[in-house]
Amino acid sequence: MNINLEWDYLWPYPFFIIISYLLGSIPSGLWIGLIFYKKDIRNFGSGNIGATNAYRVLGKVPGISALIFDLLKGFVPTLIAKIYFPQFPYLALLTGISAICGHLFSIFLKFKGGKGVATGTGVYLALAPVPTLLTAVIFVIAVGLTRMVSVGSITSAIGLAILTLIFYPQDYVFVGCTTLIALTVVYKHRSNIKRIIRGEENKI
Repeated sequence: MNINLEWDYLWPYPFFIIISYLLGSIPSGLWIGLIFYKKDIRNFGSGNIGATNAYRVLGKVPGISALIFDLLKGFVPTLIAKIYFPQFPYLALLTGISAICGHLFSIFLKFKGGKGVATGTGVYLALAPVPTLLTAVIFVIAVGLTRMVSVGSITSAIGLAILTLIFYPQDYVFVGCTTLIALTVVYKHRSNIKRIIRGEENKI
């Protein structure tokens, strides 16, 4: 009886974590290129599987399609967990983290993946819409000034960590997780940072 009661309470956690991770693992930009264009975008441009490289290699429509899908695979499961299961502490946050981890370490790519920016944006649109929209402004300004998407991504990741601290100062778990995610995004951009320093980073 106690086991059943515990399972009745805990089942959303493994369910949402697994489903969200699998959704996050879908390499949309790569699969769009392979299925519709017979082209592996890992062999072109920056070699990344994300929407930016899909845009650069495949064009506007596939690039925007990859961006939308990457956003939604973070946004949808996180929003569902947030709306329909508010009684489960941090379920939505764990769901979002799972989606981001799926994108970063895809089961379909031998646990390699993208940089987590678009998927992370979708997650935080569900979790913290106001800080995320402010972060989008930071992204646009940074890209507008430098014409480098990587600079916008790095700047906005750091900005989101700061904004969550401002908006949710008492939620140490949320702020801590957001900071770790931001640092991971910056780390995933380490090759971009090296190119920026050398003056070799791609511009739009």
